[in-house]
Amino acid sequence: MAQATDLNLENHVSLSESPAAAPSGPDARLQAMLKHCSPATFEAARQFRQTGRPEHLLAALRGIIEHYVEPDLRIRFRNAGDELRLVEDLGLDSLTLMQAVMKAEEALPISISDEELRHFRTLGDIRQFVERQLAVEGPPSVAPSTAPAAAPASSPAG
Repeated sequence: MAQATDLNLENHVSLSESPAAAPSGPDARLQAMLKHCSPATFEAARQFRQTGRPEHLLAALRGIIEHYVEPDLRIRFRNAGDELRLVEDLGLDSLTLMQAVMKAEEALPISISDEELRHFRTLGDIRQFVERQLAVEGPPSVAPSTAPAAAPASSPAG
């Protein structure tokens, strides 16, 4: 009898979730990738995917990093400027930084090599890297749902 109650309770919990409130399509995938991050991180990542604007990428990266910061250090992190050190001030080790990079690469159209990651000492290093990458490569392509239709290629007459 107790088993049936537990099953009914599980069904009740899953049925009470509102599927209409959840995003669909690419947004749902992004939200699943960032499920342990704040809603503001999801929104920044979504905005970056749509606009390619560096401020959205930086906000998304900060949100992803914040997830890996110990809870008692998060206030320091939220109010920090470029000088905040990732290892010394936030206690992030190389494995944790690698996990944050992997999460960022999964959720965002960016790539950070191990060599580039080794140079990240401060939040300012991350900001400068993002600015350099976007200056060299330009913003990522706009999400398919908002991209203008490509003009058909013209073929030479002949």
